[in-house]
Amino acid sequence: MRIDIPEGKDPIAYVWGEMVPGIGAAASNFSLSVYAHTTLGLREFEAARLRIAQLNGCAFCLDWRTERDGQRVEEEFADAVSEWRTTGAFDDRTRLAAEYAERYALDHHGLDEEFWARMTAHYSQREIVELSMSIGSWLAFGRLNRVLGLDTVCVLPGGSSPRRGNGHAAA
Repeated sequence: MRIDIPEGKDPIAYVWGEMVPGIGAAASNFSLSVYAHTTLGLREFEAARLRIAQLNGCAFCLDWRTERDGQRVEEEFADAVSEWRTTGAFDDRTRLAAEYAERYALDHHGLDEEFWARMTAHYSQREIVELSMSIGSWLAFGRLNRVLGLDTVCVLPGGSSPRRGNGHAAA
């Protein structure tokens, strides 16, 4: 971890809450809002989120699975996200969500008219804005947690920490 955490303090609560309360609370509210107020389908939401997690290398984000109405994506979904170009597991919207996430993170200047024609054929303008804001949140906060080494000390609901040795880089 890159930040010194006082003994007995929860690393996430300390960094996000106590160290920078004016910024951390707002960032946390934005991050939580992405999950609480999404109108996107679970599969496209998770395809974009997991693609950003893969690119960031955030251990917590890689282990997290969004649950909605008791539903989660299948265990093999993360592997399909890695292979978004060729997988048969995705419909057009899900494939586009993974592609958009990757291009948003790695080549946002290369989002050309051909890409936008495909996006607008499958997503409304409102959905595109929502997906863009969600991707921005995951890119920023997942990368922040990875860079500072917080991704391996985050605690998943239920009390477990991210798996180590799962093929993903740890801090």
